[in-house]
Amino acid sequence: MPTPVWLVEESAHNPTSDMILEKKNNWKNNKIAGHIGALLTVICWGCSFIASKVLMEGADMTPVEVYVYRFVIAYLLMLAFTFREMKSKSWADELQMALCGICSGTLYYLMENYALMYTSTGNVSLLSSISPIFIAILLAVIYKTKMRSGEIIGSGVAFLGVALVIMSESISKGLGFEIHPIGDFLALLSALSWAVYSIAIKRLIPIYNTFFLTRKLFFYGLITSLPLLIIQDEPLHLRVLFDISQPIFLLNLLFLAVMCSIMAYLLWNSSMKIIGPLATNNYLYFQPPVTMIAGCLILGETIYPFGYVGCGLVLLGLVIADKVKKS
Repeated sequence: MPTPVWLVEESAHNPTSDMILEKKNNWKNNKIAGHIGALLTVICWGCSFIASKVLMEGADMTPVEVYVYRFVIAYLLMLAFTFREMKSKSWADELQMALCGICSGTLYYLMENYALMYTSTGNVSLLSSISPIFIAILLAVIYKTKMRSGEIIGSGVAFLGVALVIMSESISKGLGFEIHPIGDFLALLSALSWAVYSIAIKRLIPIYNTFFLTRKLFFYGLITSLPLLIIQDEPLHLRVLFDISQPIFLLNLLFLAVMCSIMAYLLWNSSMKIIGPLATNNYLYFQPPVTMIAGCLILGETIYPFGYVGCGLVLLGLVIADKVKKS
């Protein structure tokens, strides 16, 4: 007996199945948006090394100056759009926001910059890029989260790619990797501080608006770094930012404040909400290749063959971490 037409039409247009399909498509679209947001953020942060270098070498600014000026502008701009909401829901949340601001701002940036005084740039870039490994460990300890085999293999492949990118010149010239205990330890601490921020903000992201949360991070990062700016021996270099004959310094600072701080942190926190802290932070492995390419295009720096191999491994590692699902 043939199936009645009305039954065929009803089953073809089942509202429950349509809702499930719609939710699945929305989830996929959100996931893609999360990956794109993380990638755009890392591109900005990879280029931020070039902008910071211009300010520190061209305008003689100290690392503390660059950090404070950058986040003063970012905080004031954020405040202008989010001033209606000033208080968090509890003191416990406020303290956790303070921890996130200190770890993602003051501790991370300053330890990374001061590490450069005691060790090589390559060592700092390599050691500070292992934040995803610290995050995986903290997730396992605090939230009892198990890493998938794809995440473990992908992280390993991406880290090898980062090592090749950073050490490509040394390998090509037959130079080795030297250990400098103080600087290397500071670089590791900077990676750990970023991992602590990534875990601490995990609980806050579903509760608060991303704009409000990002503004709070900037605020606590600023108030804990201002004393360091006040006590530094070096004179301030504010005047150079208003020199019309040299607009490059102000433009670089605005790039750091608007693109690398406001936009980047908003995208980063949104990505962590969508695809999780570990998947988002795996994109940090892509930061050294971005810096390498930007250095070549903007500063005319040389890219060595191992650098290209490293870029390929970083991309392969990210694909493995995302696509291999077996636990």
